[in-house]
Amino acid sequence: MGGAVIQVTNKTEFDSHLSTAASKGKLVVVDFTATWCGPCKMIAPFFAKLSGEYPDVVFLKVDVDEVEAVAAEHGITAMPTFLFFKDGKQVDSLTGANQERLRAMLTQHAQS
Repeated sequence: MGGAVIQVTNKTEFDSHLSTAASKGKLVVVDFTATWCGPCKMIAPFFAKLSGEYPDVVFLKVDVDEVEAVAAEHGITAMPTFLFFKDGKQVDSLTGANQERLRAMLTQHAQS
């Protein structure tokens, strides 16, 4: 399940990925994005590259306009927003297309 970004299309799928990852002790990083968001498009290739560098981490992408229930549940108001989950619980977040910070947070949480 590592090495690729998984496009989530509904809340059931999102919840399923979180619970599967939690049962395997895996970190989940979620990219909340939108098709009209310029910074989201700029960081998307970097997010995909990270998924190859961290094969034991689950990378999910959620379009806030397509999967509004998940975005609303997590209080997403700006894109891109990256949420980090461990054991099914949110442990961190990052708003904005900051590649260095995203990598640093990913490294920190992947090791802990």
